[in-house]
Order: sequence, then C-alpha cells, then structure tokens
Amino acid sequence: MSKPLRLGLAGLGTVGVGVIRIVQNHADLLAARAGRPVEIAAVSARSRSRDRGVDLSGYAWVDDPVVLATRDDIDVFVELMGGEDGPAKAATEAAIAAGKHVVTANKAMLAVYGQALAEAAEAANVALRFEAAVAGGIPVIKALTEGLAGNRIRRVMGVMNGTCNYILTRMENEHVAYDQVFADAQALGYLEADPNLDVGGIDAGHKLALLASIAFGTRVNFDGVQLEGIQRISITDIEQAADMGFRIKLLGVARLTGRGLEQRMQPCLVPADSPLGQLQAATNMVVIEGDSVGQVVLRGAGAGEGPTASAVMGDVMDIARGFRLSTFGQKAASLVDVQPAQAATPAAFYLRLTLKDAPGVLHKITGALADAGVSIDRMRQYSHRDTAAPVLMVTHKTSRAELDHAIEGIVATGVTLEHPVAIRIEEV
Repeated sequence: MSKPLRLGLAGLGTVGVGVIRIVQNHADLLAARAGRPVEIAAVSARSRSRDRGVDLSGYAWVDDPVVLATRDDIDVFVELMGGEDGPAKAATEAAIAAGKHVVTANKAMLAVYGQALAEAAEAANVALRFEAAVAGGIPVIKALTEGLAGNRIRRVMGVMNGTCNYILTRMENEHVAYDQVFADAQALGYLEADPNLDVGGIDAGHKLALLASIAFGTRVNFDGVQLEGIQRISITDIEQAADMGFRIKLLGVARLTGRGLEQRMQPCLVPADSPLGQLQAATNMVVIEGDSVGQVVLRGAGAGEGPTASAVMGDVMDIARGFRLSTFGQKAASLVDVQPAQAATPAAFYLRLTLKDAPGVLHKITGALADAGVSIDRMRQYSHRDTAAPVLMVTHKTSRAELDHAIEGIVATGVTLEHPVAIRIEEV
C-alpha cells in the first residue's frame, strides 16, 4: 500500500473532533477506499488542556497553526478554526506557500478571499477544497463541479442556514413569536456568538456567494449579495402566508442575467407543497437547475459534528486518491468579474396591510397600487373587532422598485396603522 496521507488539523471544536473520530474509527475503510492510509500527524487548538472526548495522545501538538501548516510531516492542512481572516487566513496562506494541500470549512474566509487563495493554490499546484463550507453534509460542491459539469446552470437556490429554518418552522408549528424562539435557539447553542450572522442572513450569504461562483464561473462577490434577515418576520406573516398556501423561508437565490449576477438572501414565500416548503427544523436544501438535467434537489443536515466532518473527509479522500480539481471548478484566472444585477427578476409579492376601518380605504389602497403599475392577483380581508382592518394581498409579478413606489403611495394616503410588510414569492 502507498505511503499514508498525513493531516495537520487546526481547530478542535465540534467539526475538528468529528474529523478525528472518523479517522480513528474508520481507518481501515478509509485506507481501502483511498488506496493508502489516512492519518493525523499533528493538531493545533487554543487550549491544550481541554477534554474533547477523543484521544489526542498520538498526535504532535503545535500551539501556532501557522507553524503547523508548514510542518514537513503533513501533506494536507485541515483548517477548522473559522474566522474571515486572522490565524485561519494566515495559516492557509502559509500552507499553500509551503506546498501543502488545504481543506477548509471556512465560508467567511473564502467568500472574501477565495479568489486570491484559489490563484495561490493553483500557482503552487496544490488543492484548495471546501465542501464543508456550504450546506454541511450535503455534497453540493461536488454536484456542481463534477456531476453537473456538463450543464449550463440557470439558477441555484436553497435554504442554507439551519438555525433560521429551525426558528421559522417552530414559529409556524407551535404558533410561537419570533422573540421566544430566538431566545430558545440561543439557549440551545444554535446561534453564532454574533446572532446576526445567522438571523441576519450573513452566514447563508457567504455560502450563496461561493455557490454562485461555481455555478456561473464568476469571481466570488459576497459584497454583491443582497442581504435581508428574518428579524422582521412575525407570527402573523407566517400564519397568513400558510392560509394562502405558502411557507416563509430564508431563501438564497442566484442567477446570471442580462442585467448582471443576481444574488439574494432574503425571506421568501414558497409553495407549502414544494420540497422547499416541506423542509422542517434545522435541515438544509439546495436546488440546482441545469439546462440538460433540469431540477436537482439536495437535502440533508446543514451543520453538526458528523455531517460537517463527513464533508471535510470527502475532500481529504479526493486528495488521498490523487484527484485534483480547480477550487471553483475551473481555473481561477478564467473566472469572470460580473457586476451585481441592479434589480431582481420580477416576482409576485405578499403584501400585508393594517388599515383604518373606514369607508373608502380599500379604494385608496388599490388606487396607489394602480398608480405604481402594480396589479392584485388575490386579496383577503380578515375579520376584526377593533378599528384596525387586516388585509392581505398577493400581487401579480412586479419589480421591487414598482412595489416600493406603491408602498410609498399607500403610506401617503394616511390610512395605514402599521408600515406595510412585503415579502417576495419565489417560483420553485
């Protein structure tokens, strides 16, 4: 059997421990499938004394991850520290410069520095792999770069943050307000130290930017992702959307249009009976549409020790087998710099209004919509006992600019008691 593939593992949190468990528990299986043993040579983490529930005695300990990345006795640097820059970026750059392959789960680092790191890896003739950075255990990177490589991709969309999906599905299933479910998620440790990374759509936006680069052959442009979180979604929106046959998801959508690259991470309504609409709890789902294959749906655990470590090891195994692929599925120099689309593709919208209960109010509302060129597909007025009249509308397809103009006109009539809530309805 060939000589072992030796790993240097930086970061011994949940995912790092998961990688160690796989290497220790499945050594024979890995060797049989790779044609060579896969071993861990050295590790690095912030605390040497912490009990992580795995045996580290057989590995060299290195305090500085940059030093670990350049050791002569490792072939692959596995970066699981996280963070957009700092030690993660410095150690990754050092590993590439030293001729080491890199496997990382660091979506934030790649979303910002992916182009430069990919160019450096290709110049050094080493692999830079990141399956674990997007959608946890779902092999979506492999699907785009390998299985669907013969397709021109039309659209990529999906639920890419399990915490947000957990919050939204609990709100619907248990009729609990956002603030309560948010507090529960925080107590359970589901949220990042900075919760806005999750509920603000930033974490999922990083993932969408990476998928868009692979799908459309463009340079990663996280700054071009339109971000909107779930903080303003109310239990009323969820219940009334369900009454109309929809569910609300934090949905990422990317497509290359004649107007530029459209990248959106925002709450959207999707049909309740669609695969995305049926997605529950902390599960992720990515939908890919190709010109030859049609629609492909990938569903699975988006985070956690086992699923994410599984994705890390998938990349490690490719390297062990001698499989080489450019970071984003094609040479980094060939990725094109595309401007962000200035406007999203037209869509229908859910529009929730709380109106004064007085004669002529609906006439003013429909007039404001007509003046902005927005037509109504469906409208429902709910029963009420006070002076506030809740009204729900679904528009025909329109641009967000036209809808915003209509909302300005509606507010200007003076008949609204709350600011209107508008949520895009995505065709899936």
